[in-house]
Amino acid sequence: MNATSDAWVEAHKQDLSDWTATIFDFAEPAWREYRSAEWYVARLREEGFTVEEGSGGMPTAFCAEWGQGDGPIVGMYAEYDAVPGNCQAARPERAPRDGLGYLAAGHTDPHSGLGIGALGGLLATKAAMEAQGIEGGLRFTGEPAEKVRGSKPIHAAKGYYDGLSAMLSFHPFYMLPLCNTVRWDTQCGAAYSMIYRFICERPETWGAQDGAPIPQSHSDIRAPGANDALVAMYQAGRTLRDSMLPHRGGWSISEAILATGQATADNLPAQQADLQYMIRVPDLAMAEQVSAALDRAADLVAQMHGCRVEKHWVSKSRPGLTNHAMADLVWQELQEVGAPVWNDAALEVARMVQRASGAEPLEAPLIPECTALIAPQEAEAILRRSLSPDQLNSTSDDYTDMSWHAPTARFYIARPALRGGPYPAWAMNALGGIPATIDPMVQTAARVLARSALRVLSDEPVRAAAWAEFEVRTGGGIGGDTWCPPLCDYTPPLDFAWPEYVETPRGRGWHIPG
Repeated sequence: MNATSDAWVEAHKQDLSDWTATIFDFAEPAWREYRSAEWYVARLREEGFTVEEGSGGMPTAFCAEWGQGDGPIVGMYAEYDAVPGNCQAARPERAPRDGLGYLAAGHTDPHSGLGIGALGGLLATKAAMEAQGIEGGLRFTGEPAEKVRGSKPIHAAKGYYDGLSAMLSFHPFYMLPLCNTVRWDTQCGAAYSMIYRFICERPETWGAQDGAPIPQSHSDIRAPGANDALVAMYQAGRTLRDSMLPHRGGWSISEAILATGQATADNLPAQQADLQYMIRVPDLAMAEQVSAALDRAADLVAQMHGCRVEKHWVSKSRPGLTNHAMADLVWQELQEVGAPVWNDAALEVARMVQRASGAEPLEAPLIPECTALIAPQEAEAILRRSLSPDQLNSTSDDYTDMSWHAPTARFYIARPALRGGPYPAWAMNALGGIPATIDPMVQTAARVLARSALRVLSDEPVRAAAWAEFEVRTGGGIGGDTWCPPLCDYTPPLDFAWPEYVETPRGRGWHIPG
């Protein structure tokens, strides 16, 4: 059966390359991945899957299913959101994609290769199941807005990961030592993201005397307004970092200002301003403590600036749950497949990127980790060197929400990374889009995913061991004594000023909507 799935990947190498390039060029950001989701839905239906569009109330999400006979169900997924400010063409020099500027979105991780690598694994698994008469099912979810930890907490809360025998989570390598390996004990941590919306509805009442007329002069007293509140909150949040658990490692707070289109009303108090926070922390207790401090700051800032404040959730994502049985299974298959291999043409592209970055082109332009495997336990030992012994989790990714609903393995396949540096961001982004340099990762990931899925489907003792471990770690399985339930108690945050592409009389362009 592995020969069948490997043969499918080999026979469809050009398809996988073309599909990766398509999603790379779409480069749609969080919650606005309209073309990407449409493409996946159409492709999956052509391949015989039943597809629910808009799953979980998210227009750019989906859930696809296929099966034959009774048997276990394996889950995989695609991500396809891009990142504003990273527009890069699939070329070995800095250049935006045609018709766009550098501030448009582009793939950084790249989720274009992640999604198509997963799709390749899914379709290779299906081909082997059909050829070998293997009973069971496949579930493939489309996960928008990963960069803001968007869809997976929502899908989890609405039951889209329930009923799975296992979940396979692939990501392009992005952090040493996690390259061509599987996570072992230290899973990703919790993440909270929220938007504080400052609203100035009655600026004339701020500082006014009873019975005084509304001042007409722009210099007369009036509420500072929402923009001032946003700036004050931004500064307060950065100051508070020094007092919010500064001696515990592996946590971060980042913020983003969402545009509200007030550029032509400079002489009036801003009526609305949105400030988004992302909190990445090892555990939920830290997330709650940091969130409470930000809540207090937001309330005070609103009072000071003649505003009221609303808090809107973007994400509440749980820390991950380890499963050694699943990690062992995937590691065995990864060793059989091996690390990606880049041919001479791909290495020359890498040297071209080095030259264009102002660096000396090297005979061996990629870091050695790209073409080597590292055992999960060895990677774990290296990872733990920089972490406090009592810190259970490190960094942040929302695959973690899946891990509480089925035994989950999180593995990484090398994307091309250059020796030397530091290199500008465009260099990594370009290597993630040029077919010669990104295709080896996509093909390797597809093979590992298919082999791992087929093992779950056909090896009942391994499947039982993974589920037994899941029940031990959760105190009895889903709903058990130590099981962490979904945290999502909010609706999908769709109606904010998320950046997107628009069609106007000027053509298709990049726009920050009002």
